[in-house]
Amino acid sequence: MRDRVLKPTIAAIMFAIPLAACQTGAGTGAAGGAITGAVLGGPVGAVVGGVAGAAAGAALTPDETLRAQQYVVTQRVPSVRTRENVTVGYRLPRRVAYRPLPPELGLRREYGYTIINDRPVLVEPRTREVVYIYD
Repeated sequence: MRDRVLKPTIAAIMFAIPLAACQTGAGTGAAGGAITGAVLGGPVGAVVGGVAGAAAGAALTPDETLRAQQYVVTQRVPSVRTRENVTVGYRLPRRVAYRPLPPELGLRREYGYTIINDRPVLVEPRTREVVYIYD
């Protein structure tokens, strides 16, 4: 009985994990992560996998992270106060403006940045979601 459940689960994992790893954006990363999570953990796994996949899909390379951080922390941008706890995935309220990162940084994708509650953050412009927090 256990083998009838275990073998198909292992086969699904072997197939789903590489697919989730090939995602390139936050939206497709969320979808791939949700599928992988559902295979591994049912409905709860789908939710957790979707969040993790979105974060991974929007991730910067280590070099891009360093270049963006060096730029963002040197800019004199006033901090915006919010009552909410800002985490990765937090959607900026419309009242919060962000600035684009310059193309000269050589990032693969366009990002914006701002300072929220004295913490520099990178923003995905299309969704206005925080994708990285520099502490």
